[in-house]
Amino acid sequence: MTLREHAPARSVPLDAAAGRALAASGVLESAAPDPERPGHWLLRAGSRVGAVRVPLPAAPTPAAPTREALTLRIVPKTPVRRLFFLLGFSLDPARAWRQGRDGIVDVGAHQEVVPALAYAVERQIDHALRQGVLQGYRRVEESALVLRGRVREAEQIRRHFGRTPPVEIAYDAYTSDIPENRILRAACEALLRLPDVPGDVRRRLNHQRVRLADATPLVRGRGLPGWTPSRLNARYRPALQLSEAVLRGTSPEHRPGELPLHGFLFDMNVLFEDFITGALREALREHGLVGRLQDPHHLDTARSIRVRPDLVVHQPDGRTPVAVVDAKYKAEKAGAYPSADLYQMLAYCTVLGLGEGHLVYAAGQHEERIHEVRGSRRPGDPSGVRLHQHVVDLDREPSELLAWFGDLSARLVAGHSQR
Repeated sequence: MTLREHAPARSVPLDAAAGRALAASGVLESAAPDPERPGHWLLRAGSRVGAVRVPLPAAPTPAAPTREALTLRIVPKTPVRRLFFLLGFSLDPARAWRQGRDGIVDVGAHQEVVPALAYAVERQIDHALRQGVLQGYRRVEESALVLRGRVREAEQIRRHFGRTPPVEIAYDAYTSDIPENRILRAACEALLRLPDVPGDVRRRLNHQRVRLADATPLVRGRGLPGWTPSRLNARYRPALQLSEAVLRGTSPEHRPGELPLHGFLFDMNVLFEDFITGALREALREHGLVGRLQDPHHLDTARSIRVRPDLVVHQPDGRTPVAVVDAKYKAEKAGAYPSADLYQMLAYCTVLGLGEGHLVYAAGQHEERIHEVRGSRRPGDPSGVRLHQHVVDLDREPSELLAWFGDLSARLVAGHSQR
């Protein structure tokens, strides 16, 4: 079954238990029984795109001796190749900005989310392992018959009352069982569980998993192991960033008793926000300005109401704000965007003491709108507060998108210098 991102609700035949599981999973914007068609559910996709497999829990019958599974695909409005261009910026804005129109995530010829994702991850892992599997030091604590490293005296007394052997020891082992390899192996295994992975990509993922066989499998439900960027793991970094994105987006967790949903989902709200703020911060850096993401401030003097603009641009000293930007992945309705966005931006401008605020939308009928706020004129600033609503067309070519951010950054700098 295929749905389209933010398309009207679609009535589909669906088992009641599977429908309830979808409704509780957060995968869809809405899922409810169709009042006009018994045995059907009205499903509407929101901003999450990708694919999930839902097992149907109906008991087997002679006519259907095996349990079936429903594969739900949510198609993005943005072309898949452009979607992964945005993903590249969200993973590594500085590197993506340097590479420009080529991007950093290669999806081959695939036109659907899951096949493109599996292909991209496998290619990155293969590139990371071309010089061999990375090894490093890992702390090991174990019981042994021979002494190695140092004795864990407290454990020796607690477990063996001071007698030897065995000996409780701790040492640093030089091994391939390190966090980096664990993450890559876990990404391969997660992708192999997804629907729609092409056969040739599946075979290559299995090959990469065998190459990483010495890495301990991750325990599902636990956090990802930490790793520190260094010169030694530099060749692993793109594969690790993409693999972590896979592991955060696969297999949504459910409470006991609910149906397990296996799949991968992009949240377009988060992806768009990361793309806008990452690309604009890199563009502003060329002007010597400092961009801070999710910069925390307080609306009231008691510091009880916190506000977090998506991007606050500061002067090179990093202390004086010069611009504020908020990204909104929402479509224009009835010829206008929600007024609440303007109220929110006005609050940001008030807190930061700025005369201009900028909202960036993903779609709309107008290139830009400027709203001058009544009663906001201050001494020395006769124009008052102005709120800008910009629209970025994600269907543009990457080079055109980057040029658009360059123009917007230049306008932010010019607008500040005029005040």
